[in-house]
Amino acid sequence: MKIIMLGAPGAGKGTQAEMISEKYGLPHISTGDIFRANIKNGTELGKEAKKYMDQGQLVPDELTVKILLDRVAQDDCKNGYVLDGFPRTIPQAEVLDAELTKLGDKVDFAINVDVPDDNIINRMSGRRACVSCGATYHVVFNPTKVEGVCDKCGANLILRDDDKPETVKNRLDVYHKQTQPLIDFYSKKGILKEVDGTVAMNEVFNAITAILG
Repeated sequence: MKIIMLGAPGAGKGTQAEMISEKYGLPHISTGDIFRANIKNGTELGKEAKKYMDQGQLVPDELTVKILLDRVAQDDCKNGYVLDGFPRTIPQAEVLDAELTKLGDKVDFAINVDVPDDNIINRMSGRRACVSCGATYHVVFNPTKVEGVCDKCGANLILRDDDKPETVKNRLDVYHKQTQPLIDFYSKKGILKEVDGTVAMNEVFNAITAILG
């Protein structure tokens, strides 16, 4: 089962992707995580990706597609996967379709987690990330036991540049121009499913599992 998670940045699709991954035993593939790992390790790809991410811009297709295709070719993806953060544009979706077709394969579901922009800005400005292990929290929805300190490793938490309100607004503008057309793209293919992302996390997940079966 190959699943694509759609939705604006901060809509909660990453959290849902993790829950789907756990329930169905599928690898959760987040391009954001792959980029952040490259940034933390100081690779050339990481340095290049960071320039775009710090400004709230999308990382160019050629960087993203190469990383993604290498990842889904690995053994743990044989029974499927959950893609989170890819594709972000119609050209990326077309490349993915073409590559899967070569393998005699296809995407089974594109799930859109729908959340209004105002909700997203409020959500993301409350997110905090660990400078050491990369764990993420939220000051309201998922606080740490000790304010500003990671529950997992005890390092300090930060508000990432790409979660600051001005950057979030920029990311949402980019999303509406470049990524939202994917909703129409997958709708025409007959595989788009929409869920209300403003309700409680478990309610969103229940709606998704009802779709996936």
